[in-house]
Amino acid sequence: MEKKLRGNIGKSIVGFAFFVLISLCANAQKVKNTFALSDSNFLLNGKPFLMISGELHYTRIPKSYWRDRMKKAKAMGLNTIGTYVFWNVHEPYPGTFDFLGNNDIAAFVKTAQEEGLWVVLRPSPYVCAEWEFGGYPWWLLKNSEIKVRSKDPLFLKAYRQYIQRLAKELVPLQITHGGNILMIQIENEYGSYGNDREYLDINRRIFREVGFDVELFTCDPAKDYARGFLPGYLPAINGLDNPQQVKDSVNKYYGKGPYYIAEWYPGWFDDWGKPHRTKSGKDAAERLDQVLAANISINMYMFHGGTTRGFMNGANFNDNKPYSPQISSYDYDAPLDEAGNITEKFILFRNVIAKYLPDGSSLPPLPEKAPAMAISSIRFTGFSDLFDNLPQPVLAVNPLSFEELNQGYGYVLYRTVIQETLSGVLHINALRDFATVYINRKHVATLDRRLKQEQIPININKNDTLDILVENSGRINFGPYITDNRKGITHSVTIDGVALKNWKMYQFPFENLKQIKFKTEKIASDAPGFYRAVFDLDRIEDTYLNMQVFGKGFVFLNGHHMGRYWNIGPQQTIYVPKDWLKKHGNEIVVFDVLKGNHDSIEAVAEPILDIVNKKKQTKKK
Repeated sequence: MEKKLRGNIGKSIVGFAFFVLISLCANAQKVKNTFALSDSNFLLNGKPFLMISGELHYTRIPKSYWRDRMKKAKAMGLNTIGTYVFWNVHEPYPGTFDFLGNNDIAAFVKTAQEEGLWVVLRPSPYVCAEWEFGGYPWWLLKNSEIKVRSKDPLFLKAYRQYIQRLAKELVPLQITHGGNILMIQIENEYGSYGNDREYLDINRRIFREVGFDVELFTCDPAKDYARGFLPGYLPAINGLDNPQQVKDSVNKYYGKGPYYIAEWYPGWFDDWGKPHRTKSGKDAAERLDQVLAANISINMYMFHGGTTRGFMNGANFNDNKPYSPQISSYDYDAPLDEAGNITEKFILFRNVIAKYLPDGSSLPPLPEKAPAMAISSIRFTGFSDLFDNLPQPVLAVNPLSFEELNQGYGYVLYRTVIQETLSGVLHINALRDFATVYINRKHVATLDRRLKQEQIPININKNDTLDILVENSGRINFGPYITDNRKGITHSVTIDGVALKNWKMYQFPFENLKQIKFKTEKIASDAPGFYRAVFDLDRIEDTYLNMQVFGKGFVFLNGHHMGRYWNIGPQQTIYVPKDWLKKHGNEIVVFDVLKGNHDSIEAVAEPILDIVNKKKQTKKK
């Protein structure tokens, strides 16, 4: 027995020693790569490295497609991908963190490594990115005194706690730890917003404190360089692609290379109600060739845009231009379209990049286009009026904003009963952002912040019920007004200057639709309503829901919030990835706040992203 025990112990020691040896070898393999900056080049393992990168956002691409998009990045000749990291998806509520499913940023980075791609990470929690609140979580606005993107101690405390948690996911994936993250960005285009070098350095210190030890850099448009760079750290440039101008700008503030265009725009994003934007692929390819010939590294924004699902689109607003929310499609006229298919731009760029490949390397074959299908009429069998699905209300003398109601996204129905007959101008002071107005459940008006609409003439009787359904259409993601981003009715509702009091507020964040009760009878044509269908499929391919006969709202499909639609365009379809479909029992629910009497919905095999209906632009009633 003792001899057998000694033998087992001996085997265990040998086994443990072998495990330690294997682990040491694995760790030795992990740390063999190095990345550094010389006066003219990035250096990968001591050799000049021309970074040819493309932006991909994990949140905008279904997780099951990450690898496919990365393989296509390799096929175009990219050696690196860039991505923002989105604070508001990772910390939806204070102290509640989500790194699962499509939010698994570590899995995204690891997948890139498996596909032989390096990563440039941009976690500096403001991202812009046509993303809700520029990536900041809505709950920061619950305190009306807090000032994001500043040295405000309350903001910095929340920021630091988030980065500390993020570091647990990503610090081990840096090149200094055997991973594939080459560089990390400090803040994001800060020079376009502020001029506080101390605040920028606080960002730098936070990253270093939590263990991010790779190269750090800033990025700014050339015109804002002076305010956005941090002395001693590489100042990348955005939006400029003239090689001499790029080098002159970097040299002015850094005195040397390497030279890196952190955002080069071969396409652009779209806003609701405005024409679809495109850029010439031929012109862009010529500029790309010039940049690479000048030994300037580049990150194209976007290589593949994907889709902004849920209520995560942002908006633009400044003193010279009205509020303008972005569409759900983030096709971006990029080399890969919204569905991940190669475009003519992809082929043109691939032909350019092929000239700059390392000796002895070649590009993978061109990927094939994924098949897509149309779906004929899918009939609705379930109907539900929003007014028949009211949750318990919050009561207050004055209307409360979304943030005061502890709600980030979706809709709030504001209700009051009129105490005396009134005739005059109904004014919603600082409406954020889109409202439909009802008297006794009858639709009487629509107000749209884009069109600077806040008031309407109204006649209303004593004991009438006034309902105002308000949608958060997307918080501002760029410019000085990101600090002024509360939603809903943010001040008061008056009729001829007299404030209406005693409000009931019904909350509809629409994180899911489990609370909606459906019936087989149709609903009133002017009611904000839900339309449900269950359908089977003979085959499963990518497809596009055709929303042209609908008004304004959103769609859920098999539990996935597919994003918004609005008949003003330019987006008229919603992309459906085949991985979110199944052969039997697909459930679709459409919410429409502007139109009713829907019988069916169909899907088409091609996207429609370029139809603007000027006649359907919202007007006062």
